[in-house]
Amino acid sequence: MNNKKQIILLLASVGTFVEALDIAIINLTIPAIQEQFHISYDTVQWLQTLYVLFFGGFLIIGGKLSDQVGKKTMFIVGGALFLLSSLGAGIAPDFTVLAISRTLQGLGAALLMPASLSIVTQTFTEPQERTRAIGIFSSFAAIGSGSGLSVGGLISTYWSWHWVFLINVPILAITLLFAVRYFPKATGVPQKRANDIPSAILLILGLLFLTFGIHDMANFNERPYLISGCFIATFLLISLLIKRLLTLRDPLITPELFQNRSLVISNLAFFMLGAIFIGFLFLISLMLQNDMGYSAASAGLMLVPFSILSALIAKFVIPTLSRLLSPPKLGILGMLCMFCGLAFLLLSIYFEHPLFLVLSGAACISGIGMTICFTSLSVLGVKNVPQEHYGIAASLTSTSYFLGAGIGLSLVSFLGTPTVAGLAVGPTSVMVLIGYSLFGLSLLGYLTLAEKRKLTKSLKTVEA
Repeated sequence: MNNKKQIILLLASVGTFVEALDIAIINLTIPAIQEQFHISYDTVQWLQTLYVLFFGGFLIIGGKLSDQVGKKTMFIVGGALFLLSSLGAGIAPDFTVLAISRTLQGLGAALLMPASLSIVTQTFTEPQERTRAIGIFSSFAAIGSGSGLSVGGLISTYWSWHWVFLINVPILAITLLFAVRYFPKATGVPQKRANDIPSAILLILGLLFLTFGIHDMANFNERPYLISGCFIATFLLISLLIKRLLTLRDPLITPELFQNRSLVISNLAFFMLGAIFIGFLFLISLMLQNDMGYSAASAGLMLVPFSILSALIAKFVIPTLSRLLSPPKLGILGMLCMFCGLAFLLLSIYFEHPLFLVLSGAACISGIGMTICFTSLSVLGVKNVPQEHYGIAASLTSTSYFLGAGIGLSLVSFLGTPTVAGLAVGPTSVMVLIGYSLFGLSLLGYLTLAEKRKLTKSLKTVEA
């Protein structure tokens, strides 16, 4: 790589590092935010829910805008929105401003991430060079996700939770200044295809009404009409979305893709994976700090080894497992690791939180299971998909993951309200996540059996 290409790769990687960092970094600051604004457990989780819902809901639109408006333009627009919303969150005087800023962060991330990846693939055209560049780019995202908890814990302990958001401001300001200078200008004529933004808005509104309805179900006796209205609105909005997808010439998501069984199963499993992992990040921060008495910094540092373990699994174990197991079987192995990790966490609640049991659960989930699941489901998401639909199929899996994170976290909030006196994380919360993992296992088990029957049928046909 020449120097200019290295700078472009670094700038694009910083963009994805910041948005990946922000998914995890907030979790260990939750107790501090609760204390300052005097808000409940189920209210503070909206900070994560809003972020991932808007991130996931507008991700496909972000990819299309990147192609139509220009990759450099969308990187700067998305980065600027992320910077300003991070500033707004960092100086928020109350929880409402913080929640709105967090929502805009999700929208900014949805514009920034596809543009970052597109710039890398546009800059590096030679196959071997592109593979290496994408590997470096992906490692920044992995480092951002893995280091989020530890960075958030250290900042919250030695500065304040405000700096969890303010730290993005100088990083992005410098990145955007260099991006204006070094990123390549758009080449060729921009695409003039229609952009199905209304479908994205319908999707987000429908999911927000659904999420609020689920979130507030505990108060149904007090607000029956409001909560019922949320579910009715969800049904109407999603119905309108489906009608648009079936009738538009260039819809947000091509309906024909859903005829691919592997793609459908992988997206449902990705939905479960997002619900499990984001729910885990939320609960482990509360468990380590509120229930076990560790500081945010100590809790974050305890989880650092599992980020390293994840990188080692990806580098040395996944290639071997991929040769030995089919993608569905590899996914089953990953989901089993998630299940075992959650079972360890559940046991720890009943045995007064022995540290070894808690950290063993975290290792199974974030160190091993997440890495294996993400790899196998990513392969399944584009299996048998025509090349011209690779981009939308890949965006769809990311969308499913983040939407699962948002809705899944709301179910944890509603169903998992602590029932044991003095505990921030009760057994029901973890059992909800175990339910997600069992559903994911059943999906991948079904796909494994279906592929086995299909192979058997094909062999019989050949023999005949």
